[in-house]
Amino acid sequence: MAKILILHGPNLNLLGDREPHIYGSDTLDDINQRCQVQCANSGHELTSLQSNAEADFIDRLHNARRDGTDFMLVNFGAFTHTSIAIRDAILATEIPFIEVHLSNLYSREEYRQHSFFTDIAIGCIVGLGAQGYELALQAAFKRLEN
Repeated sequence: MAKILILHGPNLNLLGDREPHIYGSDTLDDINQRCQVQCANSGHELTSLQSNAEADFIDRLHNARRDGTDFMLVNFGAFTHTSIAIRDAILATEIPFIEVHLSNLYSREEYRQHSFFTDIAIGCIVGLGAQGYELALQAAFKRLEN
């Protein structure tokens, strides 16, 4: 059994209400519940955190170094384009992760098209809505098997 952590960045607590034409109608609870079932069915443990605060994100990453986290899925939200501090923290974990984004960053505003994390992620899933989390978990399970 592996320990998997999902981190959800700023404003993702508003999913389902916030710009559903961009982010879809699923709530964060919907996404987390489906991921929880998917992990349980595959024999893995899942924890998740959503935070609008950069310090909370960094603290959780620091804890992941010590709590036996084996793999992470991370939707950095707006931190994707702004946070060197989170980049440094995630590098310090030395835990593999997949970057997930609900919308297609590359079809949006120019400032959203740069990620401080893509080059250090083992993979990225963008633009597939909430299904991106499920696909990222499938990839994580496969990676953990090897």
